[in-house]
Amino acid sequence: MSNKTRDPSTLESLSRREAIGKLGVTAAAIAGVIPGTMLFSREVAAADKVKVGILHSLSGTIAIAEKSVVDAEMLAIEQVNKAGGVMGKLIEPVIEDGASDWPTFAEKARKLLEKDKVAAVMGCYTSASRKAVLPVFEKLNGLLYYPTYYEGLEQSPNIMYTAQEATQSVISAMEWLYANKGKSFYMIGSDYIWPRTTIKIAKATLARLGGKLVGEGYYPLGHIEFSSEINKIKAAKPDVILNCVVGGSNVAFFKQLTAAGINGKNQTVLSLAVSEEEVSGIGAANTAGTLTCMGYFQGLDNPENKKFVSEFKKKYGADRVTGDTLACGYTSVLLWAKAAEKAKSFDVAKVVAASSNLEINGPEGKVKFHQSNHHLWKHARIGAFRADGQVDMIYESKLIEPNPFPKL
Repeated sequence: MSNKTRDPSTLESLSRREAIGKLGVTAAAIAGVIPGTMLFSREVAAADKVKVGILHSLSGTIAIAEKSVVDAEMLAIEQVNKAGGVMGKLIEPVIEDGASDWPTFAEKARKLLEKDKVAAVMGCYTSASRKAVLPVFEKLNGLLYYPTYYEGLEQSPNIMYTAQEATQSVISAMEWLYANKGKSFYMIGSDYIWPRTTIKIAKATLARLGGKLVGEGYYPLGHIEFSSEINKIKAAKPDVILNCVVGGSNVAFFKQLTAAGINGKNQTVLSLAVSEEEVSGIGAANTAGTLTCMGYFQGLDNPENKKFVSEFKKKYGADRVTGDTLACGYTSVLLWAKAAEKAKSFDVAKVVAASSNLEINGPEGKVKFHQSNHHLWKHARIGAFRADGQVDMIYESKLIEPNPFPKL
């Protein structure tokens, strides 16, 4: 992570307004300033605001991948407020730290819905955190926008899924790798539902294609010792390493690969949970030449992305980078705002109904919600990491219909 990223340990000692200020929202947006003026008012009526929850890990092992998603969501909130808000109401963000701890996520979700009365929540990263909050949102009839690529196998009336489910990434990745990089695969992942389900789909795809699995391994989130697994990889001599390691563990994994003489020049490594943002923590020297499959890259050439990257860097620093989950978090805010405007209501059922077939041109290009399953139609994009941590795109699919319940 960039040294410009905020230190989450300071948030507990700050008031909510101060915490939000630390994370970048303007004082005008917090105070509820009337659009088009620069007057600061402390007496804005509650009727002139709508609360939205921000629930991500600002501390713990997943913070490397999740803290900057908050920055992207706060940028979107600020932009919506500058444009006049949602149905004339300014968004008041309420930020909570899930702390990479699933019971904490559930506790904070309940607080946001019961105490803060938020209209929607942008939040979670891992599937474990999403699974922890799902019954809370369903019981209390809240609305969660979930911005992370995940395993699928889920559809909730209270969750909108704004990143790719597994079939929208891993199937395209496996087909491209098999056609272009080799027939034998070694698969490694963190030990929870997303990596295991994604690798299950990868293995089914590999079997269909006629390839060979030469090994697989799983490690707990936060694990930092991969030398024994790397020795197994070297002995197996796969054409391709499929990497489904998540979060801070990737720092250790890539550094240890490099130390063992495995790099993007002599071995095909494709990651499904490493974007430009994670590389800023891993170190570009350790990922150069390796591949990634995402729905979004910072270098995408479209007007919406150029504006997003420019405004993000302007607000948070020229050395900051964007990535897939950041873009999905940013788009989540815009999708919710557009659906609420269309529904002319913040009522969960009405916002969900208005989201059916809802289209938006976001940083990743055109996306739209499926008519009924709450997932977005998405592109799969494969690229190679450069020495500067950015990505040279080498493959782009057509828009892929979401299929959260594949037959394996």
